[in-house]
Amino acid sequence: METWTDWTPVFRLMILGLLIAAGPLAWVWLRARGASTRQRLRLLSALTLFLTFDLVLFGAFTRLTDSGLGCPDWPGCYGAASPIGAHADIAAAQAAMPTGPVTFSKAWIEMIHRYLATSVGVLILVMAVASLIERRRDPTVPALWPWVSLVWVCLQGAFGALTVTMKLFPAIVTLHLMGGLALLALLRLQTVRFGQADALTQQAGALGPGLRRALWGLLALVALQVALGGWVSTNYAVLACRDFPTCQGSWWPEMDFARGFELWRPLGELRSGDALPFAALTAIHYVHRLFAYGVLAALLGVGWALHRAGLTRHAAWLWGLGAWQLLTGLSNVVLEWPLVAAVAHTGGAALLVTLLSGWLAAAYPARTKPAAARMTASAWQEGRA
Repeated sequence: METWTDWTPVFRLMILGLLIAAGPLAWVWLRARGASTRQRLRLLSALTLFLTFDLVLFGAFTRLTDSGLGCPDWPGCYGAASPIGAHADIAAAQAAMPTGPVTFSKAWIEMIHRYLATSVGVLILVMAVASLIERRRDPTVPALWPWVSLVWVCLQGAFGALTVTMKLFPAIVTLHLMGGLALLALLRLQTVRFGQADALTQQAGALGPGLRRALWGLLALVALQVALGGWVSTNYAVLACRDFPTCQGSWWPEMDFARGFELWRPLGELRSGDALPFAALTAIHYVHRLFAYGVLAALLGVGWALHRAGLTRHAAWLWGLGAWQLLTGLSNVVLEWPLVAAVAHTGGAALLVTLLSGWLAAAYPARTKPAAARMTASAWQEGRA
């Protein structure tokens, strides 16, 4: 029996991504008219970082509005490139289950997220190719990190596909969130290497070994806390504790850690097929809450160390983001998970990762050999002549 795969939705999604990416690319071209390719790469890198940050927030919005299965196939929507072509299928699914995972609004949210992700992938591809071409003229141009970012965004696309095909498998959704923040860190490193760093990041180049280690430790704590937060969100455990500072009126409520942190299982179920018990959801929520206290203490401590080192603005950013995360996290609990607070909480974590990544990138200047680089470039130009 002959089998074949219909690649039409893939090609249509790629074309839409190219069309959307054409806008930012045209803006960079017009904004940097007459500038060198390296200067254009700096601007494109900063713009891609900004759009990726927006994509992470929209991904959180997609998850929090239960739109992750708005189109239950991938990459298209019922085989179409948009919900318009899938109108009949979506209408049938919505009629059968009006508040279910497939509705017109959820389908559009899900597909817009895919369009934005594809366009970001196109921008990173352009940046990788352009940096490689420019490096042949100027060996000091960083070409490694754009290609690492390209590989990473392809992996993110694969995890996005698995998120749908595996029906919001909690471990996959959490890894997808972590991958998005890792992409932000890569792009921030890239902007620093291209020279597109703000004054705050440039000052971080003066960090001593002790402060560097402190920032690495803080970044590791933040990454672990983000993973715990993603596990709370993907398991819908936010409302397992509706009071603060206690949980269910107790300082140590009934919790099932073994089942709560059984990582490889479907949404709402155990590997055995039994329903995930409420005590497991409580454990998921409370571990995230307890670890948050440690992260806040680390933010205060590292901020104080930066303040004493004369980096007062850096300390203010850490303290401000710590307060932001505390307020938005509390709002999720006491206000019963409002959408704005939940998206803002993800945004604060993303901004914290971006800032720390930029400061650490600036603290470790790229190792270059100017004389050798000039000789290589000169020899290459002579060879062309």
